[in-house]
Amino acid sequence: MGADYLKLYEKYLTAEKGSSVNTVSAYLRDVAQFQEFLHVEEGSELRRAAPEMVQRYMDWMHTKGKSAASVTRFLAAVKSFYGFMVSSGSMTASPARGLTSTKAERRYPEILTSKEVELFLEQPRCMDTKGFRDHAMLELLYATGIRVSELIALDVDDLNLSAGFLRCASRGRERIIPLYPAAVKALRDYELSVRPEIIADMDERALFVNMSGERMSRQGFWKIIKFYQDKAGIQKDITPHTLRHSFAVHLLENGADLRSIQEMLGHADISSTQIYTHVVKNQLKDVYNKAHPKA
Repeated sequence: MGADYLKLYEKYLTAEKGSSVNTVSAYLRDVAQFQEFLHVEEGSELRRAAPEMVQRYMDWMHTKGKSAASVTRFLAAVKSFYGFMVSSGSMTASPARGLTSTKAERRYPEILTSKEVELFLEQPRCMDTKGFRDHAMLELLYATGIRVSELIALDVDDLNLSAGFLRCASRGRERIIPLYPAAVKALRDYELSVRPEIIADMDERALFVNMSGERMSRQGFWKIIKFYQDKAGIQKDITPHTLRHSFAVHLLENGADLRSIQEMLGHADISSTQIYTHVVKNQLKDVYNKAHPKA
């Protein structure tokens, strides 16, 4: 549906607003990139975006090193798009209304502490099929740092539990990521004993399936994350990407080199991985300021 709205918006910009070719191209690109962010990071879509999602995207733009001008242009584009959506009757209110680019302060990714990760991973109780499945998914996500889109795209053949690694093929590249023993055990328990009970078709190749036996969706996994966040009582806003960020920072804190982390995360450019060095430095600075008697 989002693509259809973008086509209608393009017609609106060209036919009704008489916008220049450059403006139309820039606005469509900004809204399309926001649409992708909503899909991957928020488990949502353009029509269901909330103000906090728009704000988080602007914050994310800053963590990626985008200039203030880029953030300002995005906000102009998204306000224009949602103004069109409201005026056309497709939405009743704009999630970008009242937001300003000055609010998009440079923020680093939300990171869970090791204790918070442990608490979070303990929430799925391995007492029924759902508990075993959810525990395996969360352990795998933290063990590998893969994206949620990669997680739900995994097939059973991508696991090699005897060797203790995962094969992840995404964005035209394939990478091999090791698994720690607890993740191997969680995956083995799920794959051998639980998954066969819930798959709808014996030919189903998806590793993780919903309770109807079909491949897990982004939206379904998003709900699982939020359910266990509430259950754990963790105040930080946990998204599927939070475990990916935490995976990277914890590896860096424990001596892993940046190139290895880049390879495991599947970053094409190491500049995307370098954000985690800033996170670690900021954490050290916070510790210093809180602990040093003269700070």
